[in-house]
Amino acid sequence: MTSFATLGLIAPLCQAIEALGYAAPTPVQSGAIPAVLAGRDVLAAAQTGTGKTAAFALPIIQRLSAIDTPVASNSIRVLVLVPTRELAEQVCESFREYGSTLGVKSFAAYGGVSLNPQMMRLRRGVDVLVATTGRLLDLLGRNALKLKQVDTLVLDEADRMLDLGFADEITTLLQALHRKPQILLFSATFSPTIRTLADQLLDDPASIEASPANSTVKEVQQWIIPCDKKKKPQLFLHLLKRERWTQVLVFVKTRKGADELTETLLGRDIRAEAIHGDRSQPSRLAALQRFKAGEVDVLVATDVAARGLDIELLPHVVNFDLPTVAEDYIHRIGRTGRAGASGEAISLVCADEVDQLAAIETLIGQTLPREEQPGFEAEHRVPQTAPGGAVVKKPKKPKASKAKALQGLASASVGTKKPKPAAPPKASRPAAPPFGKRGPKPAGPKRSKA
Repeated sequence: MTSFATLGLIAPLCQAIEALGYAAPTPVQSGAIPAVLAGRDVLAAAQTGTGKTAAFALPIIQRLSAIDTPVASNSIRVLVLVPTRELAEQVCESFREYGSTLGVKSFAAYGGVSLNPQMMRLRRGVDVLVATTGRLLDLLGRNALKLKQVDTLVLDEADRMLDLGFADEITTLLQALHRKPQILLFSATFSPTIRTLADQLLDDPASIEASPANSTVKEVQQWIIPCDKKKKPQLFLHLLKRERWTQVLVFVKTRKGADELTETLLGRDIRAEAIHGDRSQPSRLAALQRFKAGEVDVLVATDVAARGLDIELLPHVVNFDLPTVAEDYIHRIGRTGRAGASGEAISLVCADEVDQLAAIETLIGQTLPREEQPGFEAEHRVPQTAPGGAVVKKPKKPKASKAKALQGLASASVGTKKPKPAAPPKASRPAAPPFGKRGPKPAGPKRSKA
């Protein structure tokens, strides 16, 4: 049986991760740790919640612990780039926990908080800087950070960074490096764009695919509940009461939607908080800590929180709105079912979201089961979908036969004046609608106002 020791990790690290409850390495850790220790570039794909952070943090800490020379002022040796502030805090905390006995100094830098304290901390130099791209470029622009000593660059959740439009920032960063470092690309999903980026950046990388691309964790039970958009708040309240959920993470599409749902919950005396881009970083972190501590039952979040929320044994994730980007569905539901635990992912889907649903099912290669809720059936039916992007329309009811139609007409006309027969249609073309008026629009799903 493979152990962390057989992968080449030193005793202090093995003891630290054993104290954190890690019994054996996961597949991505088994593949990545020896490669990172050997100094190779790495391209790794694995489902969220399978230990990607430990896969690069543990070997990096071991290599840093063997360096005797202190890091220079305003300098770093390892740079970890992440897409969100929450993920920056989470990754930095992992470095601190794993390397607590080895003297490795870690620091997180991100926006939403004052820049000056971060500049002051960097004056003493740090071994590992975990940063978001925007704040990193701010620090470089103010000469508060030097990259001469960087020998390892980690792009964590690289696909998300590209989705957020950080390709140019990554290119600017690479141009600022004084030499080609060891580069590690880690993500839960790998698009063709990511593979193209890897071909450009990595030299003979160790390629690790611990799970099929774009797959979801088997331990997470997934299903959808069709309903009308206007009924979603009441349906969620119904589920919350019936299932007696005490810890549920709810994803919505917009900041306004997050605040509105939170106000609705608070109005029913349900302990709820919202985290989104309009809230300051300290308030977001405080809300997350209250949720982890059980002081909040429902945490309502936009996709700013889909990556980087590490909540131990989170039982339920609800997609109040489906994400616009299909890959974000994987990261949302990846907040539950982590480290082998079971979880539930429920999506409330209205007719306007059928295209997003089809895209998600195509991405994950499966049709999500549906479960109607009595009293909340959708008036605007959600068309059947299938992997491949197909939307399977409901078959139309067969028209009544001519004989039955005549029979019904005869029954209706008993005791009444016989109706005049309809005039035969003229051979000329149909009359155009009145000037200034348009004909009826073709039927189709309504566009979301959210």
